[in-house]
Amino acid sequence: MVDLNGEMGELWASLGAPAPGRPRVVQFIAARRGEGTSTVAREFARFAARRAGRKVWLVDLDLFASPQAAAIAADPEHYGELGTAVSASPDGSAFFTVQPPQQAPDGSTWPDARYLVAHAVGGQRWWVTRFRNDALRGRQAVHIVPSGDYWNALRKYADIIVVDAPAADRSQAGLTVAPFMDQTILVVAADQPDVRAPSLLRDAINGAGGRCAGLFFNRAQIQPPGFLKAILP
Repeated sequence: MVDLNGEMGELWASLGAPAPGRPRVVQFIAARRGEGTSTVAREFARFAARRAGRKVWLVDLDLFASPQAAAIAADPEHYGELGTAVSASPDGSAFFTVQPPQQAPDGSTWPDARYLVAHAVGGQRWWVTRFRNDALRGRQAVHIVPSGDYWNALRKYADIIVVDAPAADRSQAGLTVAPFMDQTILVVAADQPDVRAPSLLRDAINGAGGRCAGLFFNRAQIQPPGFLKAILP
């Protein structure tokens, strides 16, 4: 594992710590697969919880794979043990919908929020979400919805909400939720010379009503050119 602690500290300082009573929702996304977005989002959440002492939720938009919960569970020495699954929705809202709705034995409809759980990571300071794929039945499909209800509900329980979006070349999830994020960080592998795709993604996010805070060069095997660059012209 590449140690990104230094970069996370610089990123935290650059974004600015949220003021008391002013929770922040920060999305991490890449234009292409393989840029290491999930690692960056996960390490930022860990830094915010352990080094900055904030209450953090790490929300995984890759619903079918839930890679964040799997990665944390695979490395308890680094992240901490995962706690028991609990509801990930404080008020019954969700950032997705499952269609067609599932009918319970008593004839009631399963609410979307029941498909999402959260695990405390190494205690109670930060949490990671996991989608319950096992609860899907038949031809049910999941769609991210353009609504701020879930994000506003989480603001009452966390200082920082870190959102890990799938790469834009395989999912529109990040663009769908972009208008409801306070900041979106574009992640690019440090050894990736072509920045045209991130530039196009920046324009798409801005056009959707989102706010790009900058570009994070993710260190793979070489020293990155910088931790956070001004958004591309």
